[in-house]
Amino acid sequence: MKLVAGLGNPGPRYQLSRHNVGFMLLDNLALAFQIRWDKRKFQARLGQGMIADQQVLLIKPQTFMNSSGRALAQLVNNFSVPLAELIVIHDDLDLALGKIQIKKGGGDGGHQGLRSIIDWLEDASFLRIRLGIGRPRPGQEPAEYVLSPFDEEEMDDLNQMVAKAEKALTCLLTEGEARAMNKFNA
Repeated sequence: MKLVAGLGNPGPRYQLSRHNVGFMLLDNLALAFQIRWDKRKFQARLGQGMIADQQVLLIKPQTFMNSSGRALAQLVNNFSVPLAELIVIHDDLDLALGKIQIKKGGGDGGHQGLRSIIDWLEDASFLRIRLGIGRPRPGQEPAEYVLSPFDEEEMDDLNQMVAKAEKALTCLLTEGEARAMNKFNA
């Protein structure tokens, strides 16, 4: 079973924020593959089902972004899943809006959610799908930017990115990481 974790912040206040693109992608996947968010465990919402003949557990930590690692570490341990079966989906300031990148391992790049996951797992070797949200305007604090909603003129790029990331995840599950990286990393 693959664990597919989307990062975000719980609650309606953050629902459409840039920091919640991981949640947005998981909501689209759940809808497309008829996976219900019907479980709660270890401070996370869970949906179990099939994506492209692969059994998956979709995970939305409800601990807020900066503490995402606690819920993920508990789920990885509870299900005895090797880190090679964990995929984390998150926003990334260093990619332009609409760009995606599949990456294995590496540092946290200043992303507090990734830092929490790496700290709790004591390992950074898991797969990531990075979803580009672009950089803040000059003078705007990054923390303020990531918690702000997307502008109306950004919605087409956002929707296209989420659709592309859905295809990338499906490719990752069916064809493996090397093929998915070659096909979707721009």
